[in-house]
Amino acid sequence: MSSDIQTPRVEQVQIDQLPCWRIHTAHGEALIAQQGAQLLSYQPHEQSPLVWLSETAEYHHGQSVRGGVPVCWPWFGNLERNPVEVRTAYRSDKAPAHGLVRAVDWQLDDIADELGQLSVHFSFDARNGLPGWAHSARLEVVMRFGERLTLEMTTHNLGDTPLPVSQALHTYFAVGDVRQVSIDGLQGCRYVETLENWELREQHGVVRIAGETDRIYLDLEKPLVIRDPVWERGIHLQASGSRSAVVWNPWIDKAARLSQFADDAWQDMLCIETARVWDDVMSVAPGRSETMKVEIWSEPLEA
Repeated sequence: MSSDIQTPRVEQVQIDQLPCWRIHTAHGEALIAQQGAQLLSYQPHEQSPLVWLSETAEYHHGQSVRGGVPVCWPWFGNLERNPVEVRTAYRSDKAPAHGLVRAVDWQLDDIADELGQLSVHFSFDARNGLPGWAHSARLEVVMRFGERLTLEMTTHNLGDTPLPVSQALHTYFAVGDVRQVSIDGLQGCRYVETLENWELREQHGVVRIAGETDRIYLDLEKPLVIRDPVWERGIHLQASGSRSAVVWNPWIDKAARLSQFADDAWQDMLCIETARVWDDVMSVAPGRSETMKVEIWSEPLEA
């Protein structure tokens, strides 16, 4: 589709069991699911895909779609690996990975053209029932499609006690070959090496992917860049309201065990998850709100 499109176009579609929307703007094309308020894919015009979606993704009620940007809330990962204040806020024997809102339907509140960029607004009212979780809260996700892709996540505490939350925008990025990319901007950061007894380490030099990778990076202070020499571009991530991020790639053996994931798909993707995790867990005061945001864009790779 030509990049001279001026009028955004929104098309509602049904993909298997999931209501979705295809978004066409002057800047690119997106696919969004109502379930989980999940951005499934995004491709800027005349570029390779930016947000990766599995070729074997399944669109079923009650399970997150593999790829895109799943919303992890009110905890990230395995609940038992979260700080005690997050763990004790949930009272049930069944604790799904990455929280409670990835596989439930959200409310589409608005699709609007704001100053030349299309914005899509979703909300989820936790007072309508999340089994085992009793806090009064409302969650909003806003996606903006302009010269930059902007993802914004706001938690409103509607109760009268502090609200502890760990969370992430679990973004799958499309890359030419993960074995050749590097991640700049994490030098000097502490990180938790989850694959080695959750040891706390320090990053020296750029991050390269040479095997299964699952790390929680802490104390982030500057934007990150995924340098991709195969597609000759740098993907830039500029976060606010967040000091932590997760870097993940399943590599060969784990990829073979994952659902909705081709055996060789690990080569084509890299997750960098803008987050509030570990010692960056968020506490929302009663009657207050907290927002986490990430802006994403790509530029030609410098020679």
